[in-house]
Amino acid sequence: MKAREFFDKFRSKRLWLNLLAMLLVVVLLCVGTYIAIAYYTHHGEEINIPDIRHKQFSDAEHILESNSLNIMVSDTGYVRTLPADCILEQSPEPGRKVKSGRTIYVVINSANSPMLTIPDIIDNCSYREARAKLTAMGFKVGPTEYIPGEKDWLYGLKHNGVLLQKGSKVSVDDMIVMQVGDGLMDENDTIMYMDADDFMPASSEDGYNSSGQDDEDDFEVVTGP
Repeated sequence: MKAREFFDKFRSKRLWLNLLAMLLVVVLLCVGTYIAIAYYTHHGEEINIPDIRHKQFSDAEHILESNSLNIMVSDTGYVRTLPADCILEQSPEPGRKVKSGRTIYVVINSANSPMLTIPDIIDNCSYREARAKLTAMGFKVGPTEYIPGEKDWLYGLKHNGVLLQKGSKVSVDDMIVMQVGDGLMDENDTIMYMDADDFMPASSEDGYNSSGQDDEDDFEVVTGP
């Protein structure tokens, strides 16, 4: 192919039309991709998260849906002063700016109070140690009941007059009474008495005591002048 024929091909309208069509396709692909990404990611869109804490779940769901936001329960808690299905916490926090379609995770108030398990502390630790452990676990400890026994020793736990055992389930709203020793002896405790002879040294049949000496006193009669 001569050089003249080669350069003559660039003068062809068909070649330039093909190049223009390819360029147009590339531009359209770039613009379409940009628009699709912006639509998918909601570029430049900002929504203030409303405060839905202490609202009923149905009301909170309606508020979020009106702001193009979703809601999902992540956990449950318990606050006795708030009604059931009340929103206790939300994430993200109120006032943050998010895009539409964002899911807001909430913690709702449970209708039933949680149950706690009695630990292995009955007749196993002191009053102070047991009270600190029960309080740390969330138990509601009431007035102390003192019974005859070793002072400041935990002998039992009661709820509504019923003795509790290790592993018993108790609501966090239930009052627990601790039975603690008052340091006084019970009248049913037995006392062992011993005779005074039990403390005297034993004597052998031949008149010698356990130390090998004669039981009779050795003395000498001395006459006066």
